[in-house]
Amino acid sequence: MSEEDQDLTSAASERRQAFRIDMEKELIDMRWTDSHGRQQAKKIACLDFSRGGLKVDCDCDIETNTEVTVIFQASKPKSQQLVAKVLRSVKQDNGWYQVAMQLTDLA
Repeated sequence: MSEEDQDLTSAASERRQAFRIDMEKELIDMRWTDSHGRQQAKKIACLDFSRGGLKVDCDCDIETNTEVTVIFQASKPKSQQLVAKVLRSVKQDNGWYQVAMQLTDLA
């Protein structure tokens, strides 16, 4: 591999690390209103978090375009709260849903 190719590979790897955090199934709190108008609240395993969105592992389906409030470290005084919109919810072989969301309240 040429030095230029190595530099490009290294830059791509660093860029990916800078934009994405492996949450390793860290529990986060989520709140949303379901299609029946009921308030839902769950602790959910976050699989992946990036500047633009996140992916979670959930025991229920969350409809596309649903607005979700995501709270990281809710028990701490300086918890981070973000708003996201569901892009897709895909049922997995184990019966759980992998839900991908786009952050909507970015500055």
